[in-house]
Amino acid sequence: MLNKLIKLLKAFNGNVNPGEIAHAFACGAILGLMPKNNLLWYLVLVFILFVRINKPSYLLMILLGSAVSPAFDGLFDSIGYWFLTLPSLAPFFARLIEIPFVAFTKFNNTVVMGSFLCGILLYIPLYAFARLLVFVWRKYAADFIRNSKIFKVINKLPLISKIASMAGEH
Repeated sequence: MLNKLIKLLKAFNGNVNPGEIAHAFACGAILGLMPKNNLLWYLVLVFILFVRINKPSYLLMILLGSAVSPAFDGLFDSIGYWFLTLPSLAPFFARLIEIPFVAFTKFNNTVVMGSFLCGILLYIPLYAFARLLVFVWRKYAADFIRNSKIFKVINKLPLISKIASMAGEH
């Protein structure tokens, strides 16, 4: 896990395309918000793994999204119920549930559908926020933190210097 965080910091400071980091944040949020006990989650996971994104950012956002998603289950349930009970989509969902293996996606679960829809709706705002975050970090925060006295003191600690040397090796 420490190696993933080091790679994430290297990506923020390095020559990694900010779009790759931003897409990773947004895609990780989609998976982080969704319950993990369904085929839909695994299908989205595999699909996103084939997209060129920053994997440490992706993993971090899956973990953060998983940590906050239980607090929003009520909202996800309401949104999923609203979407799944739309009269215009009822015939489509009825035909979809009859297809073999589609039921394993649990798309008809209100929390699964609501969290998936919320993740998709949050994609563009999270992408924009992550692009802004990377820009601010690279332009202002990184140099400010590197030049601060507290960072120089912390950097002299043995554990921190070992972590820094690990970051330099990879």
